[in-house]
Amino acid sequence: MRAFLKGLLAVVLGLIAGSAVNMGLILLGARVVPAPPGMDTTTTEGLTAAMPLLGPVHFVFPFLAHGLGTLAGAFVATWVFGRKGWIPAAVIGLLFLAGGVASCFMLPAPRWFEVLDVLVAYLPFAWLGYMLARK
Repeated sequence: MRAFLKGLLAVVLGLIAGSAVNMGLILLGARVVPAPPGMDTTTTEGLTAAMPLLGPVHFVFPFLAHGLGTLAGAFVATWVFGRKGWIPAAVIGLLFLAGGVASCFMLPAPRWFEVLDVLVAYLPFAWLGYMLARK
């Protein structure tokens, strides 16, 4: 029971850390690479309307946010749980992956970005966060 509670705490703290990194990079990206003039990307409806006008450069920060958010979450989860346990990092990767897949259904992003994001930004970065925390 104690290991389960420690694992649950590790996952919750990993989700908080990963989400904070994700949101910070999304907010930073909006300042570094602003949306086309007149577009409101603060709502799902506005982002959906702006999507056809966005170029590849507009997807750099979302990809970094997804990957580095997952990495940070997996790192924290591994660090809290203990360096030998990989399950909390895997749970973080799977939860962030589920969010990424849900995003594919909610926003009309270009297919190339959705494929790259789902295949590269979540599970590989969760594994990397786990490996970094083990050292």
